Amino acid sequence: MDLSAYKFWFVVGSQTLYGQDVLDTIDRRGQEMAEKMSQSPLLPWPVIYKATAKSDDEILALVKQANQDDSCAGLITWMHTFSPSKMWIKGLVSLEKPYCHLATQYNREIPYKEIDMDFMNLNQAAHGDREHGFITSRLRAGRKIIAGYWQDPDILAKLGQWMRAAVGAAFSKNLKLVRFGDNMRHVAVTEGDKVEAQIKFGWQVNTWPVGDLVAKFNQVPDEEVDKLIKDYKNKYEVNTENTDAVRYQAKIQLAIEKMLLDEGAVAFTNTFEDLHGMEQLPGLATQDLSAKGYGYGGEGDWKVAALTAIMKAMATGLEGGTGFMEDYTYDLTKGDEISLGAHMLEVCPSFAKDKPKIQVHELGIGGKNPPARLVFEGKAGPAIVVSLVDMGGRFRLICQDIQCLDPVSDMPNLPVARIMWKAMPDLLTGLEAWLLAGGAHHTVLSYALTAGQMEDLAEIWGVEFVHISKDTDLRDLKDRLFLMDLAWKLGR
Repeated sequence: MDLSAYKFWFVVGSQTLYGQDVLDTIDRRGQEMAEKMSQSPLLPWPVIYKATAKSDDEILALVKQANQDDSCAGLITWMHTFSPSKMWIKGLVSLEKPYCHLATQYNREIPYKEIDMDFMNLNQAAHGDREHGFITSRLRAGRKIIAGYWQDPDILAKLGQWMRAAVGAAFSKNLKLVRFGDNMRHVAVTEGDKVEAQIKFGWQVNTWPVGDLVAKFNQVPDEEVDKLIKDYKNKYEVNTENTDAVRYQAKIQLAIEKMLLDEGAVAFTNTFEDLHGMEQLPGLATQDLSAKGYGYGGEGDWKVAALTAIMKAMATGLEGGTGFMEDYTYDLTKGDEISLGAHMLEVCPSFAKDKPKIQVHELGIGGKNPPARLVFEGKAGPAIVVSLVDMGGRFRLICQDIQCLDPVSDMPNLPVARIMWKAMPDLLTGLEAWLLAGGAHHTVLSYALTAGQMEDLAEIWGVEFVHISKDTDLRDLKDRLFLMDLAWKLGR
């Protein structure tokens, strides 16, 4: 998944009223600002100065160009002078890319001793941005607003965070997902409207029979398996003598990836209830694919699989880990409640505190041979868990802040990868909030991303967002959920 081609267009607003000298100055400044911002390590993708927009036809033409350019992940606008907002209507109505309004000015300070009317005519962002803010609000245009001096690290950090959400949305538009079989029987939350998901997010979610995967498995050459086994040994500690089980996982991994590459897919699901023709449920195979950036969802959960791939793309270049997760069980010691997150097999090794171990154990479910898997403890640090749910007619993105912990005890009889965490504001209040919002048992956990970036993504997508944080109050949350439901019903 090569995300390096993405870039953001910087468009400065003005008009012809002030003369060519002013426009030439604005043009030079726009180029300078884009170049300096792009040099900041806080921006994960470059900012490209495109134009000083002066008319409605020019703005519309630029928007059409941005819509057609797959490498353009979003627009950043700033009104250097006073840009009459009616000239932006046609362009903003036609815009299909994420949009950030950067309310700033070229100079940090007012030159009190030298300021004159020439300076005032040139530097009008203080009211030019207000004109622009009005028209975007009047049009109910979804956008990110960032206000502050364009060279300040905190402002660049906000812009960089929004960029990650915009790239996630761009990545989402072309996402293809392979479902090996259907979802786990009788489970509600793994269901959902795939047609609406394609309309809303761009996802192509389709099913391939497990028999096709088995056929591909049978075609994998031994030399490719040998090569992958060497890669396993470099990355992981082999802690088993059952080499046949490890080779089986390597072979099924190669088969899955070949099918994903053939289909141009970046995410997949499977279920232990549909393993016809297979000897093991993919464990190590899924974990290593997840480490490479593929999205995964257990029990056929295609929404979390797609979201995992998107969040991994958003986290490009960041330290930490991002991957599929599930709340499994709690320690309800009074005043020290914590959650144990894990899954049968498929937790991403990007979470590992130490070098993961390849082990082979009975699964106790699915009726197949003992699968090889990576066993490790998760690392400590702040993180989020995120759930995307279909509420029937609309989607809701739910994000909870958590604090991951070092293991509080050895668990010698639990041969899975696992992470322990304290949920915000505390486990019990957070649990009630999660249940009120309808959050799923499958989530995406990320040490790399923040709730702010997920809120930006929700706003770009135009879906509901619920943030469960240290400040969450259940009464306020109930009121907000009621208003969300009311707004949706009125919107219908």
